Amino acid sequence: MARRDFGRDTGLQVRMVLTMFLLGLVYVVLIGVAIGAGGGIGIVVVIAALFFGVQLFASDKIALSAMGAKEVTAAQAPELHGIIERLCVQADLPKPRVAIINAQMPNACALGRSQKTATICATTGLMALLEPAELEGVLAHELTHVINRDVMVMTIASFFASIAAILVRFGFFFGSFGRGNRNAQGAFAAVLVVSVAVYAISFTLLRALSRYREYAADRGAAVLTGRPSALSSALLKISGTMERVPSRDLRSAAAMNAFFIVPARPKGSLRNLFATHPPIEKRIAALNRLESQLQGTR
Repeated sequence: MARRDFGRDTGLQVRMVLTMFLLGLVYVVLIGVAIGAGGGIGIVVVIAALFFGVQLFASDKIALSAMGAKEVTAAQAPELHGIIERLCVQADLPKPRVAIINAQMPNACALGRSQKTATICATTGLMALLEPAELEGVLAHELTHVINRDVMVMTIASFFASIAAILVRFGFFFGSFGRGNRNAQGAFAAVLVVSVAVYAISFTLLRALSRYREYAADRGAAVLTGRPSALSSALLKISGTMERVPSRDLRSAAAMNAFFIVPARPKGSLRNLFATHPPIEKRIAALNRLESQLQGTR
């Protein structure tokens, strides 16, 4: 295997292309219906498209700021930089920016629209909790997201759901302008129905892609480090410690769940309903199977 292929998942690449194609297809239908409904909806779509530009080029900076992440130098965080630098050399990957989030919650994430603009974040709680080999497994998981460019795809794909959600939210408002005009009412009703359908399709596709990309990142981390068991141990520690984090802190971080290695779920939440990640048990079982394969036993 060539170094540049470390961590790359062909199955994920195919799923990302298929997801983008299907989302693009339903979005074209939505635009067509919106244009047919009149200028009001068209203006909303244009405004949403402008938001897309902000989301694509500035969402990582906004997210880092919201989480209180601070970029750190190699002198400030030598262990973190050292692990990431070794993994990047092994994977023939440009070294991303490194940031630390001062939070009790143990977690990590990768942000950025490309390999050159990527940022790897880790919380202080994560670094205090994990052994070096476990921390390496977590960081390799995040670097695999960068290798596969799935962060950018998730950002673009979520745009389609955002537009549909905006149209659903304001559909009745725009529809009020058409009172007394049956044609206008029918047009806005069509937009509302299509918007709901687009949002449902987008939501389903995004959740399916999000779950698969976590499996892919776990596999990529195992290939990069050669130690699936270290990542398994890290996932167990993170998920176990997460249950002791105050619910208020988990709720404040929940908006970033799709990008965390383990989602921040408040106590008592429905774990598997609309989950962005596969269950920890299934992820660990997959890593255990991979460990057996790497050791030549089944």
